[in-house]
Amino acid sequence: MKPAAKARTRILPPSGSDEAPSFDRLHPLIRKWIWEQKWDELRDVQDKAIRAILDSVGDVVVAASTAAGKTEAAFLPILTAVSDRTDRGLSVLYVSPLKALINDQFRRLDLLCERMEIDVVRWHGDAPQAAKAKVRRNPRGVALITPESIEAMLVRRPGDAHAMLSSLDFIVIDELHAFLKGPRGLHLASLLRRIDAFASKRARRVGLSATLGDLSMASQWLNPQQPEAVLIVASGSDAPELRLQVRAYIDPDDVDDPDGLERDQGEPTALDQIADHLYPTLRGSNNLVFAGSRKRVEAMADRLRRRCEAANVPNEFFPHHGSLSKGLREELEERLKKGDLPTTGVATTTLELGIDIGSVKSVAQIGAPRSLASLRQRLGRSGRRKGAPAILRIYVRERHLTVDSDPLDHLRLEVVRAVASVRLLIKKFVEPPSVDPSLATVALHQILAVITERGGDRADRLFATICGAGPLSALGRGDYVELLRSMASQESRLIEQAPDGTIMLGEVGESVTGAREFYAIFPTDDEWRLVAAGKTLGTIPLSNAVGVGSLVAFAGQRWRVTAVDDRSKVLQVEFHRSGQIPRFDSIMNEPIHDRLAAEMRAVFDEDDVLSYLDAAAQALLGKGRAAFRDLGLASARFLTSGKDTHVLLWRGTQMNSLFAIALASAGLDCVVNDIGVTVSETQPGPLKSIIGQIVQTPPPVEDLSDFVGNLRAAKYDEMVPEPLLRRLWARANAGLAAQLQSQAAAVLEG
Repeated sequence: MKPAAKARTRILPPSGSDEAPSFDRLHPLIRKWIWEQKWDELRDVQDKAIRAILDSVGDVVVAASTAAGKTEAAFLPILTAVSDRTDRGLSVLYVSPLKALINDQFRRLDLLCERMEIDVVRWHGDAPQAAKAKVRRNPRGVALITPESIEAMLVRRPGDAHAMLSSLDFIVIDELHAFLKGPRGLHLASLLRRIDAFASKRARRVGLSATLGDLSMASQWLNPQQPEAVLIVASGSDAPELRLQVRAYIDPDDVDDPDGLERDQGEPTALDQIADHLYPTLRGSNNLVFAGSRKRVEAMADRLRRRCEAANVPNEFFPHHGSLSKGLREELEERLKKGDLPTTGVATTTLELGIDIGSVKSVAQIGAPRSLASLRQRLGRSGRRKGAPAILRIYVRERHLTVDSDPLDHLRLEVVRAVASVRLLIKKFVEPPSVDPSLATVALHQILAVITERGGDRADRLFATICGAGPLSALGRGDYVELLRSMASQESRLIEQAPDGTIMLGEVGESVTGAREFYAIFPTDDEWRLVAAGKTLGTIPLSNAVGVGSLVAFAGQRWRVTAVDDRSKVLQVEFHRSGQIPRFDSIMNEPIHDRLAAEMRAVFDEDDVLSYLDAAAQALLGKGRAAFRDLGLASARFLTSGKDTHVLLWRGTQMNSLFAIALASAGLDCVVNDIGVTVSETQPGPLKSIIGQIVQTPPPVEDLSDFVGNLRAAKYDEMVPEPLLRRLWARANAGLAAQLQSQAAAVLEG
């Protein structure tokens, strides 16, 4: 396997005065359209992108903040370039991670494309079938599509797919940063290689992203064989003024469920107090509140709705998460976009990407940020109007301290992480993509998909298509052979080999690829569907035990179950004054980066008074810093808590996890926390001896892989041989494991 070419980025210089204005380079109908939109001028990123796309023949990354006009920056020159095309086949394929974003872009492009006589079609599960059928009969123009729909097209109608996609001029990847990590990114990278394999020419890639840290990683993903040829268009426009506040609250000591519904008795919880501040602060304007989990979204939306009812005013606070029906989500998105009624969306990550919801006055986040990339993306929703500031409020919850409280709680790490995040936000830090553990699952999925698309193929051709370049090339030839043999085993029966060497689907493989859920690389679960007066509200996991009379808090309201259809998995519900938030699938905390952990450590070393902290947050920060000094943590790395010991690494989640695995290999029971590892039933003395052994003889990463307990996390990992999963884990963590000895030594040195 050839080593990946090292990516070097070329930043496009400012336009020279001797060049023709970018506006004059555009198609006359596009220029007319721009005048009709009453634009005063092209934005900085649009000016640069027009020249980059029209003056070159290579790939381009357009990196700019939210609402900087990236869509137009790409499509105005692209439509200019393809306006005279007469060849059969689609000319532009636009790929988005979200159906809602596709619908937005369709509305933005439809009128312009109609004027230019360029067909444009939405291509996803909810899009009109008639428009798709028309494109199949006469493929031309622009298709807006999700990765899953590309897969369905290739697997179900390979002939149509080849006719439509074999002569593309451009492939536009929106929200590129969302594809730089995770199984969907691996999946899309493989889909693009499969298109290249049957295309008459390689289509130019144009990647659009609002939040990119290391631009060279975007170049490497976009063109793994020639990353140095990718042209970077980065906006030089100034960001809006930032106004921010961090507010802190303490939960009472009798709170069993801090994310539950509002209590009728007892001291208000931190979430109650946050709602008390959000309600008067946000009423009367458009805002976004990012609450984290679906449960917390429902809990906060319920609180805010009840405050509207208590004040006898119309509700203007509505939830938005993936379990809600498409109709309810779109109602909120349209209400925000219109802007004629004050509206606040309380969301998970579903409103983080570039769905067009217009400009919001402010953004709030419940919980200290764990990802600077996400924080920057969310903040980009505010301050979009000229002269308007970007407003960010971070609401932090800390635990009530008692004599039995863990020493870590005295450090007030939530407040400290909020301060560290603000500091890194100001420094414009963004985390690079992390190691992806779903490599084997995506490779297995793509082997089945390509066999289905081609009706069978030889092993060497499958390997070249799937693993020849790009992120899946991390699966070596030996790994690939082991995976194929496992898939062909009597236990698996996913594939089989004909006498002439052709690999075909086996009995189980035919069943897997024939299922509708095959097209998506992420798992889908069976769920109850909630229906009220004939309108679908959304879905909840089947793990919720429900029956007639059960009370449910969902979609910002409270409901009583009136009927249960077990066969169809439908719950009929009606309004009720009481409710209980359903149990959604648990989500793991987002990992934090080394840089954020190090910044948290730096916050403890200072004694500055921060004007953006409210009085409670300022006091908690002061107490956390005092506890840090009193516990001697400026020089100590071990902190006892009863029979347990905290080992403070001040590293990110990846190193903390690896260190915990190393200790587990020595027989210790460990739990990872944000700043290190907690070792159960072990005091510092014996623990130091074990860490000393790691310094003397660091365990090989291959040995550590035997102690990784959650390897089978991706969709098809159960079908992958365990030795291969462990070997891939060891290979992916080899660089980090090389730091294990020095990290252990640093812990002992204090």
